[in-house]
Amino acid sequence: MNDLPADLGTPGTQASQIARIKRMLWLAVLLAVAWLLWSGLLQPLLLGLGLFSCALVVYLSHRMHLFDTDFFSLRFSLRLFRFWAWLASEIVRSSLEVARVVLNPRLPISPTVIEFETRCSHPVDRAILGNSIILTPGTLTLNIDGQRLTVHALTQAGAEGVQAGTMDRHVSGLRSH
Repeated sequence: MNDLPADLGTPGTQASQIARIKRMLWLAVLLAVAWLLWSGLLQPLLLGLGLFSCALVVYLSHRMHLFDTDFFSLRFSLRLFRFWAWLASEIVRSSLEVARVVLNPRLPISPTVIEFETRCSHPVDRAILGNSIILTPGTLTLNIDGQRLTVHALTQAGAEGVQAGTMDRHVSGLRSH
């Protein structure tokens, strides 16, 4: 059984090797840019350590054969940037809601644990969904077991928002063509 996507061709062919090299370069560039943006430090020693760290991650990913499969197939398309913008707005909206609840003298929280089935079939998509839920204030992904997620919400409204499936639809829409 061949786990390679159709665009990679047969394992070992020139097309598959070029695709693998492109994926390695993309990962290296993304890691380097993320490191520079998050560290903000431009001293030569720290730049060298950052470069070493990025190279080590790319090397270990290559040794784990992550570039041989569709593991990194989430493309940087307009759809992904729209998702990031939507997620940022959800984080801001949820932050304001949590602040409103916590600053209320009556403290109207109602901690709730829910389970729901996700429509995300790819493991990377389920990880993105779980992390997106964690990033949204007032919610926490407790467990991912196959297609089933267990989520803790600070309020009943937050739990209902997760169960409504809006975030699930956004994440599952990232991979669809």
